[in-house]
Amino acid sequence: MAHPAGLAGAYNNWYICIVADEIKPVYWVGSSRRDLRAMPREVRGAFGQALYAAQQGLTDPAAKPLKGFGGTRVMEIVERHRTDAYRAVYTAHFETAVYVLHAFQKKSKAGIATPKQEIDLIRKRYAEAERHHKERQN
Repeated sequence: MAHPAGLAGAYNNWYICIVADEIKPVYWVGSSRRDLRAMPREVRGAFGQALYAAQQGLTDPAAKPLKGFGGTRVMEIVERHRTDAYRAVYTAHFETAVYVLHAFQKKSKAGIATPKQEIDLIRKRYAEAERHHKERQN
């Protein structure tokens, strides 16, 4: 269906204005960006979609709260590719940014639980994200 030229232009300007105002920047903590880039393309695409939703203040259906971090402060995305499981962990808890805390391939040692060493690394990187966020506020 064709739209009058003025209406289409107004819609495009309105859409660009909303998108530009609501997109949060992504900050990559530690090796998370390099680790994500090493994953299969399909996995990167799924994680990218979920992170883009977080940048807009939304939660992708694939993102679930990571247990042990108090509600939705830290979110986890799990993506399966062939026989492997990949995870990306991020926080959109801060009003002005999304922080990718960790991206890794899950090695099955204890079922579906996230290994303690990975949780410890996520906690450390969350603390780094908090410090970075506070510095940016000053």
